[in-house]
Amino acid sequence: MATKQKSVWYCSDCGHKQVKWSGQCFQCSLWNTLHEELEVPSTGRRFEAQAVTSSRPVRLKEVSFGETPRISTDMPEFDRLIGGGLVPGSLTLVGGDPGIGKSTLLLQLSNAYAKQGLTVLYICGEESIEQTTMRAKRLGIDSDNLLLLSETNFSLIKAQIDQINPDVLIVDSIQIVYKGEMTSAPGSVSQIRETTTEFMHIAKGHGIATFLIGHVTKAGEIAGPRVLEHLVDTVLYFEGDKQNNYRMIRVVKNRFGPTDEIAVFQMQMTGLTEVANPSLIFLEERRKEIIGSVIIPTVEGTRAILIEAQALVTDTSFSTPSRRCTGLDQNRLALLLAVLEKRVGYQLHRCDVFVSIAGGMRVIEPGIDLGVLVAVASSMRNRVIDAEAVTVGEVGLGGEIRSVMRIESRIKEAIHMGFKRCLIPKRNLKGLPNDLHQKIKIIGVEVVEDAIDILIN
Repeated sequence: MATKQKSVWYCSDCGHKQVKWSGQCFQCSLWNTLHEELEVPSTGRRFEAQAVTSSRPVRLKEVSFGETPRISTDMPEFDRLIGGGLVPGSLTLVGGDPGIGKSTLLLQLSNAYAKQGLTVLYICGEESIEQTTMRAKRLGIDSDNLLLLSETNFSLIKAQIDQINPDVLIVDSIQIVYKGEMTSAPGSVSQIRETTTEFMHIAKGHGIATFLIGHVTKAGEIAGPRVLEHLVDTVLYFEGDKQNNYRMIRVVKNRFGPTDEIAVFQMQMTGLTEVANPSLIFLEERRKEIIGSVIIPTVEGTRAILIEAQALVTDTSFSTPSRRCTGLDQNRLALLLAVLEKRVGYQLHRCDVFVSIAGGMRVIEPGIDLGVLVAVASSMRNRVIDAEAVTVGEVGLGGEIRSVMRIESRIKEAIHMGFKRCLIPKRNLKGLPNDLHQKIKIIGVEVVEDAIDILIN
């Protein structure tokens, strides 16, 4: 007798399952995220097989391990990004907007691994083999160890993996792969969860380093359930505007290295090329003696980078002034403008304020607060900021300037780029080496108003 299938509802954000539809997910409280799918009863065979080869507990002090082996490439920036090289058996998720360069980067990495004698299997599910070959030829890729497979059925992909036993596996993309025994469509919550779990077992069981390319939603998050990011070892996000030649890859999660690291690449006809000095790239089009422009030393992971923040303040024509920004959080900007209006006395409620981080970079650390406020004050007063100075500091609601982390690396980057003065929180002055004071004039400030008076001529 055939088993009757029943409908269930899955949340596309967190993967929570409900037996009835509701406008709001009971787990993550988001609205309009539930999608109907047919549930296939589990036979339990997979769990029975696992029970036969169950593991036993081991005392922590009895565990012996060596240094994690790494596979390096001819792209030092990417190796640094993921902690020193690719770990065999790791599972990496690469996300980004369509056309931003995910497939290009993975093809270049495939070639780098193949040239070392490793067997690389590239699953091009969204394109034909001919289309992928055309891109590979444009990138100058021609290796006998790189194998292409245009397939979306997981069972057929698994059969090829068992036959070839590759060293590196790349799936482009995880949203297009499906399991035939499941009735839900490819890209659904249950399909993504199940196929990702299967690829995780393949990576860990066979020691195959696996890359999964994932699409992103309008909100900039990986399409599919949140559990997808929990299953993988590393999550890489592509950032940057497609109209801009520069791409930034940010590490959101990494079980084998530091998180929040970034690497900057430039998109060219021959593919993505590394940018060894991002500060130089972000400042190369900077114009000195321009109103509303300030240089801020920020930190991304372990790297200090100089960025340019620009502000424009104009009289508003409407009853409600406009607040717009790119590259920083909208709510953070509103908070900083309130501090500037309350503590310094600027009448910003009559003005439209626009703030932008040049170069398409997005910064979330609070160390840019002081620089943003100085840029807004410069545009408000129509006065130029000292072009030879950089400024950094977190701003509190009382107008005080709070200390920031890694101040020494920020100052060294400013010295490297030729700046003469650096405004920092006064509390960060303690413990700075004397040689830094000899190379650049370091000024400690306590409140926002003092920083504005020092920097704005």
